[in-house]
Amino acid sequence: MEGEKETKQNGQNTLENQPDSQPTTLSKNAKKKLLKQQKWEAKKAEKKAQTKEQKKKEGERKRKEWEEKLSSCASEEERLKLIESRRELRKERMGKRAEEKEEKTQRLRKAKEFGLNIVIDLEFADLMTDSEIHSLVQQIIYCYAVNRRCASPGHLWLTGCSGEMENQLQRLSGFDRWIIEKESQSYIEALQDQKENLVYLTADSETALDELDLKKIYIVGGLVDRNRWKGLTMKKANEQGIQTAKLPISSYLKMSSSQCRYSL
Repeated sequence: MEGEKETKQNGQNTLENQPDSQPTTLSKNAKKKLLKQQKWEAKKAEKKAQTKEQKKKEGERKRKEWEEKLSSCASEEERLKLIESRRELRKERMGKRAEEKEEKTQRLRKAKEFGLNIVIDLEFADLMTDSEIHSLVQQIIYCYAVNRRCASPGHLWLTGCSGEMENQLQRLSGFDRWIIEKESQSYIEALQDQKENLVYLTADSETALDELDLKKIYIVGGLVDRNRWKGLTMKKANEQGIQTAKLPISSYLKMSSSQCRYSL
């Protein structure tokens, strides 16, 4: 009897501990969009492979041209001059790249002190598949690269960075040198003294964001979910008692509902 009672009680506890939010069942239209997205990703991968092959062929062509140019030299002296000229040109290019890299680094360091703070909330890893986590990591790479190229970059934060998400990011070459804030804590914990300035960007908010405020810290949900978890970020922000806002995308672009989400 005690065993049955304990089993029954455990069953009740399991039901009580289930999360309130359950993934939305995909509609026929959503499944069609998901299939379209998968086809697009497959096409993108194919295009990437083709680009890689083209670069390889281009490299081989240039190498062949260089060898032919060397072999056409009338004398050893002419050959050495050609090699030296190429070496100087390469040195000049490398120097220019180093300067550009240093300029980007300095801009990011300046943004750490004076730039707009943008948080990517990575606490949704348990709601994503491995492929979705991989997709999110790729988008984070893109975000950092684009921000790094900006004349006035923002300062990026990765919060809730732990588990499989952290593992995948740590495997990235040079990730440890990224000029960002990496926190295993949630943004609520990491920025507890700035709670009044936190603004979660979500399409479900009724407040349109017309101007950016440098005093505010804007949060984007790091969630690739194909619209399975609608309203999740809005609910999270409300439960935490922080401000929300939505980007006025619809005022400038005509997009489908599946595209107007602010999760990555």
